[in-house]
Amino acid sequence: QVQPVESGGGSVQPGGSLRLSCKTSTDINISYYMAWFRQAPGTERREMVAGISRAGGPIYYDASVAGRFTVSRDYDKYTGYLQMNSLKAEDTATYYCATDEYYRGIKWGEYRYRGQGTQVIVSS
Repeated sequence: QVQPVESGGGSVQPGGSLRLSCKTSTDINISYYMAWFRQAPGTERREMVAGISRAGGPIYYDASVAGRFTVSRDYDKYTGYLQMNSLKAEDTATYYCATDEYYRGIKWGEYRYRGQGTQVIVSS
């Protein structure tokens, strides 16, 4: 199993928080770039919302989540995290993680290792 596995999705009220996890295979170099994407219901586009390089490297946030989401990694556990605070209804989506040797841009299909997603529903 070399594809990453996401977990931590669920239902939450607006203003609430969730922490998503992305477990990667130990066969994959832990220094690989990790990107987080989401796809809203009824849409075809999978947009990149955050990305993190190796420790100390650059971190990316889309403007729609900057200041509310925090991306991090635990290298000992081969796991990445997306902490989502102050959630809004428009954050409702299936969230995916992807990894590759380097940053591959903002297109989902450009990443070699891609997960199956975890659903997040923000509703009152």
